[in-house]
Amino acid sequence: MQSDDRLIAQNVSNISLSAIKDMAMRSARIEGAASLTWGVPSFRTPEHIRRAVAEALATDPDIGKYTLPDGLPALRRAVVKEHAAATGITVDADRNVMITAGNIQGLNALFHTLIDPGDEIIVADPGFASHFQQIRLCGGKVVFWPLDESQGWRLNIDALEGLIGPRCKAIVLVNPANPTGNIFPEDSLRRVGEIARANGLMILVDDPYSSFIYENRARYFNLASLPELFDNIAYLFTFSKCYAMTGWRLAYMIVPEFLKRQALKVHDATIICAPRISQVAGLAALGQAPLHLKNYEAVLGRRRSLICARLDRLAHIFEYVRPEGAYYVFPRIVAEHTNAQDFALDILEQAHVTLTPGSAFGPSGEHHVRMAYCVRDETIELAFDRLESHFGR
Repeated sequence: MQSDDRLIAQNVSNISLSAIKDMAMRSARIEGAASLTWGVPSFRTPEHIRRAVAEALATDPDIGKYTLPDGLPALRRAVVKEHAAATGITVDADRNVMITAGNIQGLNALFHTLIDPGDEIIVADPGFASHFQQIRLCGGKVVFWPLDESQGWRLNIDALEGLIGPRCKAIVLVNPANPTGNIFPEDSLRRVGEIARANGLMILVDDPYSSFIYENRARYFNLASLPELFDNIAYLFTFSKCYAMTGWRLAYMIVPEFLKRQALKVHDATIICAPRISQVAGLAALGQAPLHLKNYEAVLGRRRSLICARLDRLAHIFEYVRPEGAYYVFPRIVAEHTNAQDFALDILEQAHVTLTPGSAFGPSGEHHVRMAYCVRDETIELAFDRLESHFGR
């Protein structure tokens, strides 16, 4: 089939497929590859959620239909209770809550709502690759805010105001962070909030990982818990990680009323609504205490120790900052290499181990790789057995 590049929009042709997905697809073509590339938790969706969906499939005559664009009213009311319990902030189910098909889709709606071509969005560097793609697809400009690796990937607050130009619209934060696994301190987050408020910016808080903070629970701070920032924050929570529901594509966002009115137009035009069956699953998830989380976090904590111990045995190849939360480690490549992309491709082809090149996560990610330790223990062991065989101890 002949292709004609004239038919392809520049904002599409000028971006690349996410390196996470690209490496996952390459890995799938290599039989027996040990993949540490994609952040898909190995756990099964909890039984009470699966049971509720099975019952709805058997008894609910509307299970295959659309919901209202902003989601099932019962689920939005459940979100109000969940958000109040987590942050102390009470919101309105009709004015402030939207159910989305994952945080990626929710952010897509927000970026389309906020960005005119040429507008700027500040993102942490390293940061999540898909955020960069979405901003560029909207015609926006990514403004990279380098994290300080020497200080454990901390926010450089002193640099933030210098990044804010006349066309800046928002700051994107993921805490705990992806790909570095660090937790941003409360005092730094409060300063981000003050700066955003003073400059009339939105803060888009993408929260997939706050359930996985291990021994650092007392240090975790949710910026969405500050009432004075309510009109400047869009808080997005996904069921994907903490409920092992990546494939269900379900999330919610808490936004100021003015933003919901506008974002709902984009949401309706692109997806109409999150799948009803997934919303039923979400209602079941929020309907009882998340007793599974203690086990999830314990298993992930053990895997964090395992992957760090295995990295320690390859200190001539990698050096790393121990992750504080989420389920990624982001080691620097200290072995001789040209760039992270070629390094990761060589490892896949020669050792059959799949890593994500750090360059996908921003300029500061070059010469690093991301490793996900949400996979099974035996996958981590196999990957590092192969790396040790490839590089030598």
